[in-house]
Amino acid sequence: MHSFSKNPRVVFSVINSICYDQRVLKIAETVSNLGCDITIIGRITSNCCESEEIPFRNVRFRMFFKRSFLFYASFNIRLFFYLLFHRFDILVSNDLDTLLPNFLVSKLKHIKLVYDSHEYFTGVPEIKNRPFVRWAWTVIEKKIFPRLKHAITVSESIASLYEELYGLRPHIIRNLGKKSDHITPLTREELGIAPNDLIAIIQGNGINIDKGAEELIDAVGLITGIVLLVVGSGDVVPNLKLRVNELNIGQKVIFIPSVPWEILISYTKSADVGMCLEKDTNLNYRFSLPNKLFDYISAGIPVIASNLPETSKILGEYNCGLLIHDVTPKEIFDALSLLKMDRSRLLKLKNNAIVASEKLIWEIESKRVVEFYKKVLKE
Repeated sequence: MHSFSKNPRVVFSVINSICYDQRVLKIAETVSNLGCDITIIGRITSNCCESEEIPFRNVRFRMFFKRSFLFYASFNIRLFFYLLFHRFDILVSNDLDTLLPNFLVSKLKHIKLVYDSHEYFTGVPEIKNRPFVRWAWTVIEKKIFPRLKHAITVSESIASLYEELYGLRPHIIRNLGKKSDHITPLTREELGIAPNDLIAIIQGNGINIDKGAEELIDAVGLITGIVLLVVGSGDVVPNLKLRVNELNIGQKVIFIPSVPWEILISYTKSADVGMCLEKDTNLNYRFSLPNKLFDYISAGIPVIASNLPETSKILGEYNCGLLIHDVTPKEIFDALSLLKMDRSRLLKLKNNAIVASEKLIWEIESKRVVEFYKKVLKE
């Protein structure tokens, strides 16, 4: 058994902005409540918050390279040397793009490593058509994953996939939203939206390709009496703004940049329906349980979602939304029009979402975090 000091030092590594990574912050808070001393390592991005706004000791690398191989290589090299020359008792790697330096340091210093796979990384669409990049990440995963002792992930499907590939089944900790009863929605007056308009929202810090945002914009252009909130950031957001201008629907689409979770949920609560439109173009999206799905449920609003296994399971169990079979402007248009015209159905789905929000909350799911990390700490 490893002998810890009074307060075990746990360091979380993540390659993106710490400020808006709710999973890392929520798990770090739970582990901190177990008596651990927390440090989070990330990077500085253009929309970062101040370091003091992060409730834990944090280190953020300023990166010269912003993308491509040089970005990942330079971040991983800096992370390796930081972990090597600072004292920690447990290393927590968040996603495959931080795993190699954490694994190497864990072996060199004989300290524990936890791997938290937020997604099926080698199946993400950004590397689908980049064979060398996908090969490189796959090699890292194949070499390290079977040698891991402590791993967690976000859904049953991804856990089963890893078990099939490597014989190790990660523990499942879903990325549920926190209870949000204390957060007040923004009013329609504050948003500048007419009383009878249907408000839809799509949110997140990964509004990227194959998430249906482009088709959603086209659908909104076809419907009268609807306003779309796009809250967050992502690769396709600049193209969405161009498309809004092309369609001349600027009065129907409101763009809000990434904001802290409490402010985000005040926007979410003001909406009538949340959009969760990942396409079945890759294994990562097929098996994902998107953060925004649970934020919508936490906010007590129904969901329009693509018919993917994990998402459809949640909507089927709680009857808190509509499934569309193809992510096309026509199917999105039909679903939004249905809820706009049938307010009684919208109200029923909303009530079901409120019921689901009492069960699908982080305050319950975090018990799995406590159970998992207590075992790690005791070994």
